[in-house]
Amino acid sequence: MFPERFSNLPAYAFPRLRSLLDSHEPGGDVVHMTIGEPKHTFPDWVSQIIADNVAGFNRYPPNDGTPELQQAIADWVKRRFDVALDPATQVMALNGTREGLYNAAMALCPETKNGEPPLILLPNPFYQVYMVASISVGAEPYFCAATAETGFLPDYASLPEEVLKRVAIAYICSPSNPQGAVANKAYLTKLIALAEQYDFKIFADECYSEIYRGSAPDGTLAVATEMGADPERVLIFHSLSKRSNLPGLRSGFVAGGPECLKRIKQLRAYAGAPLPLPLQRAAEKVWADEAHVKENRRLYAEKFEIADKIFADIPGYTSPVAGFFLWLPVDDGETAALKLWKETGVRVLPGAYLSKDSNGDNPGKAYIRVALVAPKNNVEAALKTIRACLYE
Repeated sequence: MFPERFSNLPAYAFPRLRSLLDSHEPGGDVVHMTIGEPKHTFPDWVSQIIADNVAGFNRYPPNDGTPELQQAIADWVKRRFDVALDPATQVMALNGTREGLYNAAMALCPETKNGEPPLILLPNPFYQVYMVASISVGAEPYFCAATAETGFLPDYASLPEEVLKRVAIAYICSPSNPQGAVANKAYLTKLIALAEQYDFKIFADECYSEIYRGSAPDGTLAVATEMGADPERVLIFHSLSKRSNLPGLRSGFVAGGPECLKRIKQLRAYAGAPLPLPLQRAAEKVWADEAHVKENRRLYAEKFEIADKIFADIPGYTSPVAGFFLWLPVDDGETAALKLWKETGVRVLPGAYLSKDSNGDNPGKAYIRVALVAPKNNVEAALKTIRACLYE
């Protein structure tokens, strides 16, 4: 028997997309713009570091990360956010951020909140692991629309008090996937104050924080530190997947208060999958280097400028501030994705597949998500194809 709480999970986005499209022939050469898998070049010296440390595959890796990797992460957090962390007690290496975003809920969500079943707040649209983590710990996922009217960020402060009293954890994604919105300091200050008032934790998914246009996004932990909030109030999650074009390296981290990290590390000792030692050695050096990150940002900025020229006059088009997706308005995302596929071969993701029906509405239904991960010339040609097919 399977647990009843998992019986009504919606299909994951990409199997659902295959069901929509794959019984139809593409209308041209296939162009994949669905998955946020970076295609820019990662630093060429990464391969050599792995080769130099290949003997490490003969050893069990340290669960929490090598001391050198923990220090490299703490050093990066200090440079990037001006927050000082104890690498031994406030940092843990992750096998990609998805692991951490799930297991942090497993380790930290209480069984009750103020005598009632706990709620976990999620933006809607959302990264699927937030919902599954909530269900796995016996909490109720509470979806809060992140729409154009709310700046594509969830307005948790507007929730009723009876809801907020039950909240144990709030997930926030900034820069947001899929919309590319950034939570500024004022937003984060308000959210942290709300968490302090109602005693819940904030899980800040910041894995797109290094792909931005203009000013660097504010960090949730930095704002909490400046406010003097409870040190256990905020956990941040980052990875090298987007920052450094290394999704296959599976190097991420969680950082926050020492008591929270102690509990997450305890769970990792039983159920975690630490990063292999040669990959940890590579990650130590990648977190320490910023030159390749600046070049990565430049390449994405060029593609966003192209997107702005192509879609600027489309009603409802919002130029993303960060990340590497377009969140394009359409009449219906599934209809648009199927039309694109059948007529052009361009493959995009319906926005409803990243969202949850709530109160009779799905905030992603009238959008498609388009990943700008391919080389500039390929992206430009594909965006022109999308424009011609869906908007002209």
